[in-house]
Amino acid sequence: MPLLPHNRTALGFLLRHLIAGLTGGLVFGGLILALDISGLRSMLMASPDGLLYTLLLFFGLSVTFGGVAMGVGVMSLGEDKN
Repeated sequence: MPLLPHNRTALGFLLRHLIAGLTGGLVFGGLILALDISGLRSMLMASPDGLLYTLLLFFGLSVTFGGVAMGVGVMSLGEDKN
């Protein structure tokens, strides 16, 4: 089933916001590790499963930031009638 032009526009709109949110989540996670906030990087480096935990951290941040960015994009579509 081919996508209609307005569906392509809507998907592109959501994809742009998703990419912005994913980028924000990756940058935020990188900053957390770079600044070693609460000793998180030190704990990850000392743990035998540090890579798994790091991947889970970045996955969680990406899903959260991506979802928030898409939500902000959708909420900004409405018109203010005041």
